[in-house]
Amino acid sequence: MALVATGVLGWYVHDMRGSVATVREEVAQRLAAGESAATEYRALGRQQQETIAALQGKLGALEAQVAATEGQAAALETLYQQFSRTREDRVIAEAEYAVVMATQQLQLAGNAEAALIALQGAEARIAAQDAGQLLPLRRALARDIEMLKAAPQVDVPGIALRLEGLLERVDSLPLAFAGELSAQPAVDGGNAVAPAPAAAAPSPMDFIKGVAHEVWHEILALVRIERLDQPEPILLAPAQSTYLRENLKIRLLTARLALLARDGRTFSADLAQAQNWVGRFFDKRDRKVQETLSELASLAAMPVKVEQPAPTESIAALRLLQARAGEANRKAPAAAVPPADEPAKGNAARQPAGATR
Repeated sequence: MALVATGVLGWYVHDMRGSVATVREEVAQRLAAGESAATEYRALGRQQQETIAALQGKLGALEAQVAATEGQAAALETLYQQFSRTREDRVIAEAEYAVVMATQQLQLAGNAEAALIALQGAEARIAAQDAGQLLPLRRALARDIEMLKAAPQVDVPGIALRLEGLLERVDSLPLAFAGELSAQPAVDGGNAVAPAPAAAAPSPMDFIKGVAHEVWHEILALVRIERLDQPEPILLAPAQSTYLRENLKIRLLTARLALLARDGRTFSADLAQAQNWVGRFFDKRDRKVQETLSELASLAAMPVKVEQPAPTESIAALRLLQARAGEANRKAPAAAVPPADEPAKGNAARQPAGATR
């Protein structure tokens, strides 16, 4: 029984040793498989961490882009509001410039036509804008335009053309002493002797008559009858006559410049001086000289500067619009733009969490 028990125990021990070896081999295989799986898991974990880090970077970039887009949208909204205000401000500034130019033309130069053109241009620009807040300014401009149209005007082109006609007529005006010499008749005592034919020989009677005529002519030349109630014509040399005509032209040209500058005093003085020269040095019996004197007198009596009304209503409407625009700009809230460093802070906060994973 002891031998049997010993044999059974030995067999059991041998069997246990085989089972233990088998278990060891199986455990070793499982451990090796577990180590390889753990290695693979660690590699997968590292890949996942890298993927998570990349996704976090992309998410941060997307958040930055979203924040930038929001900032751009806010900036665009602000720009649109500023542009809408700037467009109206530009129209108001253009209208103000036109009104100032019209005022200067009226007050300094008295040019109502230029002022009317400036106001009409401003009214046309405001009409093209079609803004309700600009209607008071447009109505004021329309009233000022109608007031300027109803005001008396000076016919500057017509007066300038008349002066141009006088300038062209100066060279054809006869001088006073030339008219006196041409108008003085030959003194022959009323007896005119017809010249003898060239072919006929002079007879003794004709010779005696010719001698008597010459003697009578010399006797009459000794006596000259003059009128003392009229001044004698001034004798001028040819060069002086040229200078006289050129100076007369210069006077007419300065009168035209004074007309364009609305200088009534200079205009009247130049025309009065020209009228004095024409009446003193030129032949008053000539029809052209008489017409020139009459034209100069009528031009000198014309007013070249008329007081024009100022566009006060347009100026008042502009001041009111500018005051309202200034109050609107002060009350307009500033657009809120998110700071640029917030997305970076969010990324920095997420990066350590991804690294910990």
